[in-house]
Amino acid sequence: MRALPAFAAALLTASLALAGCSMGASDSQDMKADSAAKPATGQQGAGAAADEGKGEQLAEGGKKTDAEAAKTHVIRTATLSVEVKSVTKALAEARSVALDAGGVIEDETTERVDDSYITSHVVLRVPEAEYDSVLTELAGTGKLLSRSANAKDVTEQVVDVNSRIATQRASVNRVRKLMDQAQDITDVVALESQLNTRQAELESLLAKQASLADRTTMATVTLDLSERAKEEKADEDDGPGFLDALGGGWDAFVSVLRWIVVVLAAILPFVVALAVLFVLWRVFGVRLTALRARRTPVVEPAAAPSPSPSPSPDEDKDEGKQD
Repeated sequence: MRALPAFAAALLTASLALAGCSMGASDSQDMKADSAAKPATGQQGAGAAADEGKGEQLAEGGKKTDAEAAKTHVIRTATLSVEVKSVTKALAEARSVALDAGGVIEDETTERVDDSYITSHVVLRVPEAEYDSVLTELAGTGKLLSRSANAKDVTEQVVDVNSRIATQRASVNRVRKLMDQAQDITDVVALESQLNTRQAELESLLAKQASLADRTTMATVTLDLSERAKEEKADEDDGPGFLDALGGGWDAFVSVLRWIVVVLAAILPFVVALAVLFVLWRVFGVRLTALRARRTPVVEPAAAPSPSPSPSPDEDKDEGKQD
């Protein structure tokens, strides 16, 4: 009687080792093991009922797989970079848009750069149905600098994972039934090892299924918010004031002074050359003029004859009387 459970455990171990075989081959080996173990325990009626229930579960699983195959599963992601007047206000608006759409704020990083402007990096998760509307609203919060969107079809991965989960669950259930029917401690230990291995694989597949479901039902939107520096905003918002005019005048004065220095530096060599020539002329030119003056004889002008004195009017009158 004990040989039959041992034989069933050996068959199950061999069937589990052949993981690369098809699903039909694995099912046939497990059913042979079940049929070998059931007569030993005298539970033929219960085994038939279990097989019938197992067939119904497989049928339901096949229907679910077909429904999943008919549905398209897409992972959507987008990245937006927007320049706004106030990052604080834009961030509050982005939160409101995501929450109103039924999404969540997955990650947020806000920092002040050089004490002049603020930047924020936000990761939003929104339902796939609200994906396009959320992108439109977020892009309208300010000046759109860049936008990128990506859609990845993972329908084949989802169908494959679902099928493997159904197969793995059926295998785990069969191992558990064999453990309940086993009477030898060696068989129990071997079946328990196989059960742990299959259970770990099933949990890994379930985690992958949950990850795919989360990424296909909720789209990921990465939003980068930035604002202009205070100097730029002041130049655009306010006109030039007294300090601006004073600063501009000082800059103009410095520029003019700089150009004057450049011009003086350019003509300085000519000024020096002219100064040297002038000094030479003053030193040697004056001496040459003095030497020439000494060598040239001085000609005295001839004395002019003195004019005779003309008679005065009284003398003329006396001469007239005498006559």
